[in-house]
Amino acid sequence: MTAAGPAAFLIPLVAGASLVSLAFLGGLAARAGGAGVMVGAIRGTFWGTLAMGITAGIGALFGTVAR
Repeated sequence: MTAAGPAAFLIPLVAGASLVSLAFLGGLAARAGGAGVMVGAIRGTFWGTLAMGITAGIGALFGTVAR
């Protein structure tokens, strides 16, 4: 058991929190730059998800798996 909940839910919890943060920061950056907030949030979430997936794939390829 961790402070955030059961250890089995730790990876999905961290991934979800990261994606929410990426969406917020993408929207914030878009607003600061004068672009559409929703487009910035979607863009940040998309590329963040892609980066996490590639990282997980490379980790699986080399046998490095989070427990």
